[in-house]
Amino acid sequence: MITLLIGKKGSGKTKKLIELANAAVESSNGNVVVIEKGLKLTYDISHKARLVDSDAYGIQGMDALVGFISGICAANYDVTDIFIDSTLKITGNGVAEVEPITMKLKALSEASEANIFLLVSADETELPEAVLEYVAK
Repeated sequence: MITLLIGKKGSGKTKKLIELANAAVESSNGNVVVIEKGLKLTYDISHKARLVDSDAYGIQGMDALVGFISGICAANYDVTDIFIDSTLKITGNGVAEVEPITMKLKALSEASEANIFLLVSADETELPEAVLEYVAK
């Protein structure tokens, strides 16, 4: 399953991610991974989750992010949930990449049976119609 958590800056996306990630840690029989840009969630996310700083691994661009997430799934068969904060900052090309990254990660999510959550700093009206079905309500 792929889910987009959308909204403009200051709309509460990161707070929602923290709540969802911590709830996933409590209910998961596997591992929960949270990918962030910079170390700002260290004290908010449960220590039971794997917190990964994308900057520490030089992840820049959509293909690098998709490859990194694919590697996480390939190396850890027990990953149940992956949360990506600041998706558009990591990919670097704004809402133009929302549709392609959503489709690539949807296929990965289905193959690995991991739930993937993308935080996207954009309003629903800015997103391509093809991804609207994945927006969290």
